[in-house]
Amino acid sequence: MSRRNFKVLYVSGEVSPFVRISPLADFMASFPQAIEEEGFEARIMMPKYGTINDRKFRLHDVLRLSDIEVHLKEKIDLLDVKVTALPSSKIQTYFLYNEKHFKRNGLFTDIYNGSDLKGNVEKVVFFNVGVLETLLRLGWKPDIIHCHDWHASLIPLLLKTVYASHEFFRDIKTVFTIHNIYRQGILPCKAFQRLLPDEVCSALHCINDEVNMLYTGVEHADLLTTTSKRYAEEIVHDGPQTYGLGRVLGEYQTTLYGIVNGIDIRQWNPSADKLIKKRYSIEHLEGKLDNKHALLDEAGLPYREGVPVVGVIANFDEFQGADLLQQSLEQLASLDIQLIISGSGDKKYEKIFQDFAFAHPDQVSVQTEYSDAFFHLAIAGLDILLMPGMIESCGMIQMFAMNYGTIPVVYAGGGIVETIVDHAKESGSGFIFYEYTPESLVGKLSEAIQCFHDEESWPQIVAEAMTRDFTWKNSAEEYDQLYRELLEA
Repeated sequence: MSRRNFKVLYVSGEVSPFVRISPLADFMASFPQAIEEEGFEARIMMPKYGTINDRKFRLHDVLRLSDIEVHLKEKIDLLDVKVTALPSSKIQTYFLYNEKHFKRNGLFTDIYNGSDLKGNVEKVVFFNVGVLETLLRLGWKPDIIHCHDWHASLIPLLLKTVYASHEFFRDIKTVFTIHNIYRQGILPCKAFQRLLPDEVCSALHCINDEVNMLYTGVEHADLLTTTSKRYAEEIVHDGPQTYGLGRVLGEYQTTLYGIVNGIDIRQWNPSADKLIKKRYSIEHLEGKLDNKHALLDEAGLPYREGVPVVGVIANFDEFQGADLLQQSLEQLASLDIQLIISGSGDKKYEKIFQDFAFAHPDQVSVQTEYSDAFFHLAIAGLDILLMPGMIESCGMIQMFAMNYGTIPVVYAGGGIVETIVDHAKESGSGFIFYEYTPESLVGKLSEAIQCFHDEESWPQIVAEAMTRDFTWKNSAEEYDQLYRELLEA
């Protein structure tokens, strides 16, 4: 079977730069391009949230993709589609829109946390059914629908039930990728019963009158993947890191593959990045200092000669390390550093971090709303990226950072360690702490700071980080092989 005839549809709740809440958005911004370079035709579908600016991203309506009927159990909703190309590519990205479901700005965060605020079940069902109905209207039949995280987890089940007898969908295979096992989409079963036929509802994974969307996707997809080999090994065993899914993933272990993430070095390249203050390279690192100055200006902090700028860029929740960061704040403030905390999420943590910044105005800055340009500037301007997350399937931000000569200090949870060589070993590119405590975090950060002040050690670490190969090539080739084997089975 010739791979140039293969077509893959990617379905996700977030795609950078349109919407970014987690590393999934960065994955979606670059991986489909890598797959196209392997000879496939790739397209993307995602919801059109109210936060997405049509003019900025050049979204336009498609007349033949308007008023698409989405048949739910007791009613029909209408769907409109807007389209644009994924930036820096020709990949068609389709935005599924219905004002009732997707106009509200806060919708995405609610869906992502898996809570049933203001009818999230109806929104998620509408999106999943809408993807299949949009394909019908579009007349573009993918060989594979690659679903990402729980927002797209109904699609494999729908294809095996209500759409199973439809000629258009015959022989379409499904791949389901777990990026965030701790976000599972726990939603009330009764709400699904009002929207979907009995044959679908009876196949949902429901415990104590609640549906586990991620579990449902695992049970019905043809192939499962996650974003590192180590993470794939960890989550098939019962333990706290599996968040209750270890047993079922163990049952599907033969169809679960771990493939490490890559990055698009066309978008994440300090010598070509148009979003940073001054471009630079490993041969001409002086430009990094200009970005440090610009970042401190943006963050409202004074420049202090010889003081490292440490940054945290994460969602404010316990999984991404907000609790550990909170516990470490006083110890961090005792270090001779400047700290920039960027992110959003749980309002409790936002207030704690903002209050701490208010108490340390020359040392700490909190950015709860920031642009793609600020994200790039932070990656370029920081000296050290602190990643306190409890578990990370792989992540990509540490790879962005290393490519820009910003050195990561990370917890050894999940597959992130596949991308970093600990400085404790020869030719280190970052620093890894192995106990999930404030003392371990601050101790390892202090080790990094000590190296920062070492005129011989730090340039070696930066050079090692900037010369590592984080391109998608090897990983895309692995997916190429998996896709081909799935289609030829």
